Parts: sequence; structure tokens; C-alpha cells
Amino acid sequence: MPRNNIEIDVKVKCVEEQTTQAELAEKAGTSPSYVNRLIKSPEKIVNNTFVKMLEQLGYDIELTYVKREQ
Repeated sequence: MPRNNIEIDVKVKCVEEQTTQAELAEKAGTSPSYVNRLIKSPEKIVNNTFVKMLEQLGYDIELTYVKREQ
């Protein structure tokens, strides 16, 4: 399982960018309810089989967010 708290991470990034989850969903071309389901269920963001394979190899997953230069 990813060690990040994706739900909090997305909320913090939304605050930093002064956007809502609904606006984020619109920009991503999806529905606000789908965005909400994704951030509440990290195993849907990171492939569950991939997570299991790395866990079996003795690894945790940490996501790193890097702001793109524009």
C-alpha cells in the first residue's frame, strides 16, 4: 500500500493551487465523484498488483510530487 495519504495530499495541492476538487475533475475531463472515489481509495491510483509485487519484494511505495516548470 502506498505510504502517502493521497486524500490529504490532493486536498493540500488543491489548496496550494487555489482550486477545488470539482474544478480539478473538470480540468482532468472527469466527474467530481470519480475524483473523490480515487483519492479515497489509493489502490485504484497505484495498480494493486504492482503494490503486491513490491510488498512481496520487501518494499513500500512512496509517491513524490514534483511541480512542473512552466
